Amino acid sequence: MTQEERLLAGKVFNPISPELAKRKKKAHTISVDYSMTHEDETEKRRAMLEDMLGSLGQNARMQGPVFFNYGCHTHIGDNFFANYNFTVQDDAVVTIGDRVNIGPNVTITTPFHPLIAAERVGFSVDGVDYEHPCYAKPVQIGDDVWIGAGVVICGGVSIGAGAVIGAGSVVTRDIPPNTIAVGAPCKVMREITQQDSMRYRPELL
Repeated sequence: MTQEERLLAGKVFNPISPELAKRKKKAHTISVDYSMTHEDETEKRRAMLEDMLGSLGQNARMQGPVFFNYGCHTHIGDNFFANYNFTVQDDAVVTIGDRVNIGPNVTITTPFHPLIAAERVGFSVDGVDYEHPCYAKPVQIGDDVWIGAGVVICGGVSIGAGAVIGAGSVVTRDIPPNTIAVGAPCKVMREITQQDSMRYRPELL
């Protein structure tokens, strides 16, 4: 298996291999260039994202600055918005649905490293050497999700459609659809119901 195939299969891979380093260099360069653009350079921004990402829906916007580790492993749906400082360590595949809103300073991080310190440098198993090893787990975010400011979403997590993740949360486990979840680690508080409609907040209308 190539290092890219190992990465996508959830197996241990070498992140500094020439094969992966080339992919990351492209994403890092485009991330920097995108972050230097102005908000009204919409066509330029769109072209950059299409060149970097695995797929990008219609009317998808990112305030910037942004940072993607691979870019090509991230798939974003329609009517997406990300506020300032959106970071995606997409070593594994990251899938984001339609109409997802992401607050400032949100990080999605898919890679994991060995827990034993010496193994983070490298180790050998059955005559195979693993240098600077890590592995990654995918992240999936459903349609109509709102992610608050400063949230960290860890690898292997699925966030159900319509869920709301409160500011500052660290999401380490799956979140069911149509729920409000907050905290570090993030836990479900309750379901979202029709009583949460803005029509019941006359003081705001």
